[in-house]
Amino acid sequence: MPEATHKTIGVLGGMGPQATIQFMQRVVDAVPANDDADHVPLLVDQNPAVPSRIAALIDGDGENPGPTLAFMARRLESAGAAAIVMPCNTAHAFTAEIAAAVSVPFLSMVELSAQALAANHPGAKVGMLASPAVKLAAVFDAPLAKHGLTPVYADDQDALLGAIRALKRDGSDAAACTTTLAAMDNFRAQGADIVLVSCSEFSLLSATLGAHAPIIDSLDVLVDATVAFSRFGAVQPHSPLFAAHEPGAGTNQFKSGSTTREAAQ
Repeated sequence: MPEATHKTIGVLGGMGPQATIQFMQRVVDAVPANDDADHVPLLVDQNPAVPSRIAALIDGDGENPGPTLAFMARRLESAGAAAIVMPCNTAHAFTAEIAAAVSVPFLSMVELSAQALAANHPGAKVGMLASPAVKLAAVFDAPLAKHGLTPVYADDQDALLGAIRALKRDGSDAAACTTTLAAMDNFRAQGADIVLVSCSEFSLLSATLGAHAPIIDSLDVLVDATVAFSRFGAVQPHSPLFAAHEPGAGTNQFKSGSTTREAAQ
């Protein structure tokens, strides 16, 4: 039997568990497979006991998740992971601790999303559909600024936090969906050109969100990078795997009627 040619990817999971499963399903869906062996080998540490990012970053009284994430990353590398990914945007506040703990690449969905936005929407104002912790910790601010992009945050951050808690609790929640769509309307009012789904709980709603307004989903960007690294040994921002994030150029995407998820289909 021939040896597997795809590199194994380690996944820091459990933040939340359903979002991690969503990521895994999208990785499966993204591979043009004819047989089992064509798929991406994943080592998944599905650890819902990672200390709360919200308690650490918003409440200010929680345990630092960084050491736990660093330990998980080291364990995944020891088990054979050739790269590490983490399908949780907020936890990227602890990127430095994770990256310092391993010798293999850490594929940052934050940096990758900034690259995808800059390639398809240069100079855009980006509506950040994210946890309030992302704003408080400025998780995306420097990467977006580096690529000439400006973040736009929802006025009602408490409502978004409530929606995230509901999605973690119920997986799907009508009130949470209504809150999320209202935030997207708020982005439009603030002049945003495109919305970045930058919380993996909100990625659970991406089909509905993409029908409401144009989006780029950071989870999809990470999926593309995961498949590219596994297959080619490197992330290739200009490869066909990133074509799903090209809904058009030169127009305000709120007015264009196209979405990245439509382009992927």
